Amino acid sequence: MMAVAEWVPDDWRVLAAAAGLGLGLVMLLTLRAAARAARAAEPLRNDLGWLANRVQALGEGQERLSGGLAHVSDAQARAQAAMLQLIEARLAEVQARMGESLQGAATRTARSLGELQQRLETIDRAQARMEKLSGEVLGLQDILSNKQTRGAFGEIQLHDIVRKALPPGSFTMQAALGNGRRADCLIHLPQPPGPIVVDAKFPLEGYEALRAARTPAAAQEAGRAFRAAVRAHLRAIAERYIVEGETADGALMFLPSEAVYAELHANFADVVREGFALKVWVVSPTTCMAVLNTMRAVLKDARMREQAGAIRKELALLHADVERLGARVEALDRHFGLAAKDVEEIRISAEKAGRRARRLDAFDFEDLQAEAAK
Repeated sequence: MMAVAEWVPDDWRVLAAAAGLGLGLVMLLTLRAAARAARAAEPLRNDLGWLANRVQALGEGQERLSGGLAHVSDAQARAQAAMLQLIEARLAEVQARMGESLQGAATRTARSLGELQQRLETIDRAQARMEKLSGEVLGLQDILSNKQTRGAFGEIQLHDIVRKALPPGSFTMQAALGNGRRADCLIHLPQPPGPIVVDAKFPLEGYEALRAARTPAAAQEAGRAFRAAVRAHLRAIAERYIVEGETADGALMFLPSEAVYAELHANFADVVREGFALKVWVVSPTTCMAVLNTMRAVLKDARMREQAGAIRKELALLHADVERLGARVEALDRHFGLAAKDVEEIRISAEKAGRRARRLDAFDFEDLQAEAAK
């Protein structure tokens, strides 16, 4: 035990020395490690500085990008608003056109239905007229079978044609002449030629015999009867209705049938020439209308000569009206000139508005901004 107590202090010094030596070694190793760590951290500090610069650059780029995105967002919002306005305008235009088209289709349909109804009514009326006409044909056959009623039929037809062709007061039906005869119609033409008589004749029996003939002998006999009947009518008219000093030196014989008239001129030219010699001209409903229209022109010319003074007065008034019309047309032309100028200005504004709308439609925002800057 004494031996152990004697060596304890020496061990403590040794341990202290050893501890000091160890601490120095530790410190030396620490310094060397710190030096190595410092040398190793130098590139890291450089990388951190570069990284800080990059982060700062990225921050600045982000700020610029944020500003650009805000500008693009505003431009996109304006474009969307313009596009919405354009779409709404086009939708309204399309809706208006569709409304007009539907209204037009409805109108056309209603008009077509109305026209169809009118045509059906016309067909009903035509059918009723055909039924009535069939009854009238039977009645006409009864009328033509009797000489007296046949003569009345010719007079009625003549009166209807004359009434349509000539003005009132220019003719007299059943006119009494100085020789005691009564003419079917007296047309009051001026001198010359003077009043002219139109008398209706209807040689139907001879014509029907011609149509019914089946042999040459029967046709020849019917032809002689027809020729004799027409000659008798021509001579009677020439003797009764051509009155010297009272009527014209000629007269008209009215045949109420185009077929009888055609037969006479086609196969009985000698009878027609005999009428020319007697100054009696044969007319049918068609040719009578033509002759009466010529007479109407003659009557109109005579009345114009009678009214020459009044016509001159009317011409003077017409001349004054034409002068006033010219002055008003000149004033209207000036108004049209001013209106044309206004229309041209409106057209220019419309073109500008159209260009702006097309740019909006195509998203030409840069051109719009440049134009807005001007």
